[in-house]
Amino acid sequence: MTRKTIHFSKGFLPCAVISAAIIVSGIAGFFIRGINFGLDYRPGLLEEVRIAPAVLDVSYSGSANVSLDMSGEGIDVVISGTGSENKTETLSFAANKTVSDLASSLNAIDGIRAQVNSNASSSTADLFVDTNASNKLSSTPYRLYSAGKIDVAVSQVREALSSVEGISIQQLGAGDAASFQIRMADKGDGKSSADLQNTVLTNLKNKFGDDNVVVVRTDFIGSNFSRAIAVQSIIVLAFAIVLIWLYATIRFHWDFALGSVLALIHDSLIMITFIVWSQMEFSTMTVAAILTIVGYSINATIVILDRERALLPIMKDTKKFNDIIDQALTDTLSRSIITTVTTMFAAASLYVFTQGDIKNFALALLVGLVSGCYSSIFISSGFIAATRKNWKPEYGIHHSLKLQKGVFDVGVSV
Repeated sequence: MTRKTIHFSKGFLPCAVISAAIIVSGIAGFFIRGINFGLDYRPGLLEEVRIAPAVLDVSYSGSANVSLDMSGEGIDVVISGTGSENKTETLSFAANKTVSDLASSLNAIDGIRAQVNSNASSSTADLFVDTNASNKLSSTPYRLYSAGKIDVAVSQVREALSSVEGISIQQLGAGDAASFQIRMADKGDGKSSADLQNTVLTNLKNKFGDDNVVVVRTDFIGSNFSRAIAVQSIIVLAFAIVLIWLYATIRFHWDFALGSVLALIHDSLIMITFIVWSQMEFSTMTVAAILTIVGYSINATIVILDRERALLPIMKDTKKFNDIIDQALTDTLSRSIITTVTTMFAAASLYVFTQGDIKNFALALLVGLVSGCYSSIFISSGFIAATRKNWKPEYGIHHSLKLQKGVFDVGVSV
């Protein structure tokens, strides 16, 4: 039974008008509402926090200046100042395997008092310090913390900070060795960042205990760096599209190549339009979603273009190129729908069962998948139909087909 050809070509012009209207609305939305840039593209503070117990308190009661420096191999106790012998005492973790051993070695140094709070038998290799605390020893205890003692999930950290706006939380590592990267946007007034940082630490301490929250690292992301990331994201997207255009030009023909690139640009603009009007956070995960759709869309488009090219020698008596396009789209329709729907199942699962950036990534994918299927059928093929409006069978077949066995050169390449 012969499959009935669907006349997709009748929808090329209306779909082009609809797409243009959507994209224009996105451009207008960009100037009216702007893009809700995520923390990846905004200046701010970046803190890495761990939840762990304070196992050792170290204090000093003498007249010298004493500081404690920790490395991966051990601890250096630097002693200096007027009236004291300038020296450095090195306490290696190899010689002091447990917290109890390290405390004994520290207590042997004049003026230093080391008190074990808990987990005396813990390995010293698991020790780390709070980077916000001064390493200069005084009567106020300087605390050492031990990893692997408290198992906290990222969901618990998000729950503790649920009332704090303008932050992003990401888990690094797994289990009781995990740390949590917290991004805090800088609003530009200086004071707000400090207040936000204090609020974050206060909420975490209320949730997990004053002695169990440790700031491992603090960095400030400047506006120039944030702007550089945004520019690099645009360059990556443009570079990917240019490479795809070069491949399609060599593999097919200039109008086929340009049609496929227009479909990619169309999909990217549709996704950005959705992001603008939904005010979904634009982050590096969003850029990853756009690049994913670029790869997905070009794959779907190439399948259709390859079918159109293959039909040229078969339908050589056809008077209109639109007939070839309609037949190619009909032949590949089931493949396009099945591929899109099955991929959407996976994206929908991510959207339903995840949170944060992954949820936004999945939502952007869902929009891009629909747009990619639509553009492969109507935008790319519609452009090719427009460029071949005056096409005639005697113009011949594509040069790449002439090299295939059993296909004769019936004219010049188009």
